[in-house]
Amino acid sequence: MMRITVRIDDSYEQKIKAIQQRTHLNTTDVIKQAIDLMYEKAELSAKEKNQKLIEMLAGTAKGPEDLSTTYKVYLDQGWEEKHGIK
Repeated sequence: MMRITVRIDDSYEQKIKAIQQRTHLNTTDVIKQAIDLMYEKAELSAKEKNQKLIEMLAGTAKGPEDLSTTYKVYLDQGWEEKHGIK
């Protein structure tokens, strides 16, 4: 278990107290939930970035549409054409 000591200004102290009054959570639980929310947001952000990259790259390659399932056939043809190897 990690113990953390932090210094916060009065505005953050008031925000924590307001959250505690509304939720009846102790300071530790307020901070844990805040960390969980930030973690989820960061995780989602990374997934969104990856999804955007996939969308940008989708359809940019040139070649046969069935390449992912018949790549061995195309490899064999390429080796045969380039090196005479079957």
